[in-house]
Amino acid sequence: MKRVLIIEDDTAIARIERDYLEASNLSTQIESNGEDGLMTALEGDFDIVLLDVMLPGMDGFEVCRRLRSKKDIPILLVTARTDDLDKIRGLGLGADDYIEKPFSPSVLVARVNANIAQYERLKDKEGDAPEDELVIGSLKLNKKSRQVWVDDKEVELKNKEYELLHFLMKNAGVVFDRETIYEHVWGMDALGDNATVAVHINRLREKIETDSANPQYIQTVRGAGYRMRKKNN
Repeated sequence: MKRVLIIEDDTAIARIERDYLEASNLSTQIESNGEDGLMTALEGDFDIVLLDVMLPGMDGFEVCRRLRSKKDIPILLVTARTDDLDKIRGLGLGADDYIEKPFSPSVLVARVNANIAQYERLKDKEGDAPEDELVIGSLKLNKKSRQVWVDDKEVELKNKEYELLHFLMKNAGVVFDRETIYEHVWGMDALGDNATVAVHINRLREKIETDSANPQYIQTVRGAGYRMRKKNN
């Protein structure tokens, strides 16, 4: 049984999340503040963390930052805020995805299951291909170690940044729209929200491009989406 850690200070919302997740055969544990939630997440063996942004004491952003620096597990932010800057901040700190309040319980369960399943699929597939490394220009990705280098200098990527880069590099030259990228990397339909992919693309460009405003690797195809440059470009 997969384990979900719920970090939520609103008791009523936490119980709703718990009830629907447990009805879908997921085990849950609830923490009501950031400090206790972070400690439990670091010490426990969870498959995903459902993390509210607005928490007393240590807020969800800080919990996300500290947790991501120590553990490589899916983090799903829960936020009542609709400001894109908050979404960008959370995703930039290493969250894998987010869901806005008020949310449909069925959507919550679907997002949790999809993030867990996609994380496990990508982990299982590492090293399955004949080549252990993907190389495009001075950009190199090792699938076994999950390391990335640019000009022989290692670049530190968050979990979803790495998975997004891996997907684009193994499909170099192919144009994907945001919805298709989300479906492949996050494992479910985008549900009309494209911010997650755009934020991760921008973060990747900042880390692997010499000039993120004029990207050489991850190219924007106007009106169509994104593509990784071909190896021989």
